Amino acid sequence: MTHPAAIAIEQLLTDCDIKKTRRGGPGGQHRNKVESAIVITHRPSKIIGQAGERRSQHENRAVAIERLRLNLSLAIREPVTTDQPTSALWQSRRKGQQFSVSLEHHDFPALLAEALDFLAATDFEVTLAAERLKVSASQLVKFLKSFPPALQLLNGERESRGLSRLQ
Repeated sequence: MTHPAAIAIEQLLTDCDIKKTRRGGPGGQHRNKVESAIVITHRPSKIIGQAGERRSQHENRAVAIERLRLNLSLAIREPVTTDQPTSALWQSRRKGQQFSVSLEHHDFPALLAEALDFLAATDFEVTLAAERLKVSASQLVKFLKSFPPALQLLNGERESRGLSRLQ
């Protein structure tokens, strides 16, 4: 099954409710005159992505979608088997044992979800997950560090299993 963070945005939005709202706070005379804030709720999981810091509803919608995809990648685990290969997307980002993708890149949430799925399958043993993902353990940790909530999730799972935290 494809992770919700990895499916096309148009398909993802068919499972979502989109709400337009006003946001309070600083911003001057234009802040509360239009409903420019966006809250997107993924119906199957009840996970949300929201944005309201920009005056443009279109820009807030794009930011809310990306935040939703990141939240989905953190919250939903898809089972992977011990012999399951990595996705073509993951393989396209891997050069030897090196792995790189920017947090701002459109593929980041899908790649993060895949990394976390493999980590969950190995009981959050970074070395084992890195071997299965065919990257070095340090590259995997560096990737997770680029999005601090992912590292926090990993460390929380590791602590609950009596494993040491990663820096």
